[in-house]
Amino acid sequence: MQEPGRPVLRTVTRTQGANEALKSGEVTPRGFRLEFEEVPVLVSAFRRMVRELAYDVSEMALTTYLVAKEHGVEFTALPIFIARGLHHGVIQVAAAGGIRHPKDLEGRRVGVDRGYTVTTGVWARAILQEEYGVDLDRVTWVLSGDEHVAQYRPPANVVPVKPPRSLEELLRSGKLAAVLGAPIQAPDVTPLIPDPTGTALTALRERGLYPINHLVVVRDDVLRAHPDLARDLFDAFVRAKQVYLDRLTNGGIASPTAVDRLHQQVHELTGADPLPYGIEPNREALERLVRTAVDQKILSRPVELEDVFAGDTLDLVG
Repeated sequence: MQEPGRPVLRTVTRTQGANEALKSGEVTPRGFRLEFEEVPVLVSAFRRMVRELAYDVSEMALTTYLVAKEHGVEFTALPIFIARGLHHGVIQVAAAGGIRHPKDLEGRRVGVDRGYTVTTGVWARAILQEEYGVDLDRVTWVLSGDEHVAQYRPPANVVPVKPPRSLEELLRSGKLAAVLGAPIQAPDVTPLIPDPTGTALTALRERGLYPINHLVVVRDDVLRAHPDLARDLFDAFVRAKQVYLDRLTNGGIASPTAVDRLHQQVHELTGADPLPYGIEPNREALERLVRTAVDQKILSRPVELEDVFAGDTLDLVG
């Protein structure tokens, strides 16, 4: 039964280290209760949130959020960056396809898993451009799906795949020079960039490149109805993350996942929190993503970070 004045918020977020204590009840929020809905394919929740405002609180891909915000979707982000990744390894080629260097992609067709605005793809294209000099406008990007934000219109060099062909089939047949972001696991399909994890960690160490993938959004009407909610949500997610970090750094995770191992690597490399929350610790990464999204014709113009995060969370760090 809902307690008077204590909202119950319909919430979607994939169970992962940083939020596990919140979902299990080990960490209890102050002033509200989260009612978690499990969605087997998380991106379908992103789509429902963007198109229907289906939840009160939702994990959300960063670029999807920025595009949705530009097109007037009535939700607002909190600087809770619950998922990050290294993306040098998501650009895959057929071993026999003749593509040896990222510049070889110019003038060719490259498959993209799902939509052009998918955050992994945005970061991966930035890597191709910034680290390897690829002219992204000289690549035809072939999408396997559509965009979560239906109003968005991609640039002219972005085209849909012709069904019923899959990206894997098109790559193997030579119709695509590479595939970006698709989960293809086969001995004859390899990362275009050699030693992608080592290269990504070098980029982190030398350039501070540590891509943000997902954050948390809340419906605007919910934020208006509960003025303290944004800060209370931030506090709850920070406390849950701290439980995870304590276990991560003290050997308390018996069977670490690939994501856990990534966080351990980042912690060992930087000596810092691998999942910092708040705008200031992440300003460089966020501003880089905004610049990249404008350059890739995903956003029509730059945005100020202070305009796209809840106002009473701008000073929070955790």
